[in-house]
Amino acid sequence: MADFALFLPGFIAAYAILLVGASSPGPAVAMLLGIATSQGRGPALVGAAGIACGSIVINVATLLGIGLIVSQMAWFMGVMRLVGAAYLMWLAYNAFKKAAQPPVIKASDVQVKRLPRIFMAGFMLQVSNPKAIVFWLAIASIGATEGGGSVIVALFVTGAFLISFACHGAWALLLSSRPIRTAYQSARRWIEAGLGAFFGFAAYKLATTEL
Repeated sequence: MADFALFLPGFIAAYAILLVGASSPGPAVAMLLGIATSQGRGPALVGAAGIACGSIVINVATLLGIGLIVSQMAWFMGVMRLVGAAYLMWLAYNAFKKAAQPPVIKASDVQVKRLPRIFMAGFMLQVSNPKAIVFWLAIASIGATEGGGSVIVALFVTGAFLISFACHGAWALLLSSRPIRTAYQSARRWIEAGLGAFFGFAAYKLATTEL
């Protein structure tokens, strides 16, 4: 416990950055909005778990030094920008498609067939975003686990996962609440069109902005 106390200031600083980043609205929250309002609380929480797992993959990569290596490879980051932009454009296409022809969703389909897809959607949204790599490199620069053993690293990664899931899970719970779902049902086309526009704009910014 005494050894852990030495790392506590670094943990707090890193987690504070993560808390702000994970709580801020962005493509992940927009995705959760679409899932929560159209498919419900359970699927939205699954999506939040996928996002959190994607964050941890990048977290571990930065702790191993892989994130720093790939961030210095301009061609790789360029490819990642295009992959992330393409994925966001795919999300935009699906949102516009729902706006044009709202689907009829069956509960059995959501619970049995779509949960793995929802998890992977959240996971891929996170790992295909090069800005997430830069974000985690900023956290890694604090050196929260520097000089620590495997136990310290495991504690840090576990805490990071819990924070990421808690933040995105809170969005999932909020956006799947009855008032918001009722509002969504009454303005489905406009909301989906808005999500499509947001994802499209995010794709454009990601593809054209240098990291």
